Amino acid sequence: MTATERLIAKDLLSIRAVFFRPDEPFTWASGIKSPVYCDNRLTLTAPKVRTDVETALAETIKREYPDVEVLMGTSTAGIAHAAITAHLMDLPMGYVRSGAKDHGRGNQIEGKLLPGQKVVVVEDLISTGGSVIEVVNVLREAGAVVLGVVSIFTYGMKKGLERLAAADVKNVSLTNFDCIATIAAEEKYIEESDIARLIAFRNNPSDESWITAEAK
Repeated sequence: MTATERLIAKDLLSIRAVFFRPDEPFTWASGIKSPVYCDNRLTLTAPKVRTDVETALAETIKREYPDVEVLMGTSTAGIAHAAITAHLMDLPMGYVRSGAKDHGRGNQIEGKLLPGQKVVVVEDLISTGGSVIEVVNVLREAGAVVLGVVSIFTYGMKKGLERLAAADVKNVSLTNFDCIATIAAEEKYIEESDIARLIAFRNNPSDESWITAEAK
């Protein structure tokens, strides 16, 4: 666990951007029961956390993607993070809509992007990877060279990892599910015995046996 992973994990927990409730699961739109709620938009309203996140995003991009020329945010959660990080790095920025506009010029990519430009996609959260892969595909079809993705948090779900690998998309996250679960136990947001249940959920979200699992 790196210093950055710990810092961002603590930050997200402190403002309840990531909130664990293993004994009273949340229900996702898909119907899956989840012990975790994640809303990284809350980082935007917490100045210190926001500074930590955007600084870490900029440092990560410089380290992992030194040839980057343009940042592209995902719509809508990645837009603000891409804009702030681009400002810190003195880079151009744009974003990719979930679909082309039905008016005006019908843009799906907003902001100037030239064929051959080297792009990093800024995302807030990676779960199954589907939405960010769609963004990468749109950029590739427009002629961009997508170096990879940087995200605030990843669940590290098997399906997401496999889909990213199959699409040849590199993702680097500031922190991850395992790290946040560990920090949450250390700081008494959850019980130490809850960690195994959380990891069981992460490993197979469709298997709800973790809900009734007894603490060991």
